[in-house]
Amino acid sequence: MDLHSKATSIKGIGPKKSVALNKLNIDTLEDFLFYYPRDYEDRRDLRKISSLQDGDLALVKGKLILIVKGKVRFPRKQTLKLLVQDETGAMEVVFFHAAYLEKTLKKDEEYLFYGKVSDNMGRIQMLHPDVSKSEDSSEQGILPIYPLAGGITQSEMRKWQREAQKQLSEMEEYLPENTLAQNRLCGIRHAVENIHFPQDKKRLMEAKYRLIFDELLFLQTGLLMIRNRMTAGKTGIFFSPQAKVDEFLATLPYQLTGAQSRVLAEINSDMESNKVMNRLVQGDVGSGKTVIAAAAMFKAAKCGFQAVLMAPTELLARQHFDGLKSMFSVFGLKVGFLSGSLAAKEKKAVLEQIESGALDLIIGTHAVIQPGVTFSNLGLVITDEQHRFGVNQRAVLTKKGQNPDVLVMTATPIPRTLAVILYGDLDISIIDEMPPGRQQIITRAVKANGREASYEFVRREVKKGRQAYVVAPLIEDSETLDARSALGLYDELKNRFFDFSVAFLHGAMKQADKDRIMQEFYAGEIQILISTVVIEVGINVPNATIMLVENSERFGLAQLHQLRGRVGRGEEQSYCILISDGGSKVAEARSEIMKATNDGFLIAEKDLELRGPGEFFGMRQHGVPELKLADLVKHIKILKTVREEAEKILSEDPLLQNEAHLSFKRKIDKMFQNVENLNI
Repeated sequence: MDLHSKATSIKGIGPKKSVALNKLNIDTLEDFLFYYPRDYEDRRDLRKISSLQDGDLALVKGKLILIVKGKVRFPRKQTLKLLVQDETGAMEVVFFHAAYLEKTLKKDEEYLFYGKVSDNMGRIQMLHPDVSKSEDSSEQGILPIYPLAGGITQSEMRKWQREAQKQLSEMEEYLPENTLAQNRLCGIRHAVENIHFPQDKKRLMEAKYRLIFDELLFLQTGLLMIRNRMTAGKTGIFFSPQAKVDEFLATLPYQLTGAQSRVLAEINSDMESNKVMNRLVQGDVGSGKTVIAAAAMFKAAKCGFQAVLMAPTELLARQHFDGLKSMFSVFGLKVGFLSGSLAAKEKKAVLEQIESGALDLIIGTHAVIQPGVTFSNLGLVITDEQHRFGVNQRAVLTKKGQNPDVLVMTATPIPRTLAVILYGDLDISIIDEMPPGRQQIITRAVKANGREASYEFVRREVKKGRQAYVVAPLIEDSETLDARSALGLYDELKNRFFDFSVAFLHGAMKQADKDRIMQEFYAGEIQILISTVVIEVGINVPNATIMLVENSERFGLAQLHQLRGRVGRGEEQSYCILISDGGSKVAEARSEIMKATNDGFLIAEKDLELRGPGEFFGMRQHGVPELKLADLVKHIKILKTVREEAEKILSEDPLLQNEAHLSFKRKIDKMFQNVENLNI
């Protein structure tokens, strides 16, 4: 056997167990070694029976002096009761449905029992403890607890891990010697041995640190290599410094904020260099990202290049098109719109204008990346709401030009530390300042008993001529979930607000119907819009001043903040009302954070703390591999060290071609192999 031998080469792993192991992504002996425990049990200290207390987790060695079979009527179960004794006293051990033990346990022999101690009317008792022969040293020490599947037991998994560890001597060290020495890391064999069967807690911590460091180093090095590959050997478009955006900015009815000016200067610097721009612009809802994108598009057009802006929904693309067409009309720039819903004749005309260069600026949905779209002279690519697009889609769009500059905009605030990871191939600019005079949205959190008063408040606001959103977590009523549905609310509220225009919107509707309803809401023809989270991102209705969220406990912090961002876009005071039917302490904490701040970046940090990175981002949808041990919040200090190490390694060997780096490179390739379009 060797590290690449199949798991089935271990005695006891047949076809059925092999299927179960495949669910855990274990196919080879090496996979076993890198399948980490989720926890540990400290079974180093043997306890005397006389010292046991109710609630203790303990390892006891004792002689089996009595075996009694029995039955319990309700529920009907067979029982096996054991009386176990050591030199200090006796305890009762009880198993249900344990016929297999009856055949293996023998009276007057010594066994090890590990489990939780309970006090049963003055008698010391263990229910369903782990049991093994007293001479079995494999069930003593600090033992790993693994995530399991398909009927595999902890005892089996430990046994197989020990078999796999017999091949550990073959494992080669893949980190460079300098990296190991400068970061005081233990060797890989020591780490793998002690992550599974640590001799003590000190060695366990050494092993964990090494393997966490490795995961973060593979991730950071891989992302930096992707970034380098995107720009290596590529000469970007040189946009002349003579093409000033001042002319465009002078037409705006307001001054840019300091943050907007800073970000625009960073974009200008990129565009006026020979390198390919790959920049992420992060800004909270309403911080003014669109005008920065418009300024970049203006510069591209003034230099004779086409610019394209891709939005995730037709609604948002239409809104951008209307706004930009109005902004650029005074300059004679031609702005076109492309989406899948255009009539064939209209689409054909737009495609011809794009190819001929008659259109300077093109706004659209994912239709702009379809094979039939050919640009005359594409110089700038902008994607809005990047988290709605795969990395692959952005790559397809950039291939439609000769190394065009790329600008990615997102209104989803991401803690900067995480943004460095998730957008490792992009430079990051942050608009962390709101335009002056923008009113803070007042947020209220109420229980179910405040629902009536909340809807009366909605009535008073709508009577003043304002508009309101009402959001529910479900489209239709559910038998399994106790939550309000948008359809149920629509039936209820169209009667309650019979004197107003009430409409219903959800994601399963045809795009044309969604667009029609949103257009009517934008025009003020609909006063109360009941919806699912389909309205979470994008549209701008300045007259909407109320966001009422039903069952707010069912939404994440980032989602609630995005929903709140749909209001507060006009001059009138806006409100966000969160109605909760109860929920966990985490749900209550979310409501308190929403009441306390409107700062999207602070909210993102809190959301990350509450949910953890795995849930905060389905990381694969961002084109980032899953991590097994590393936690991007808890291990932020290690992450910073790792980033510097990755940069140092690549500065010496950009493609990891040196002999000392080949094993390291293979590990990175393996980490990224299942991530779409991110092969190193």
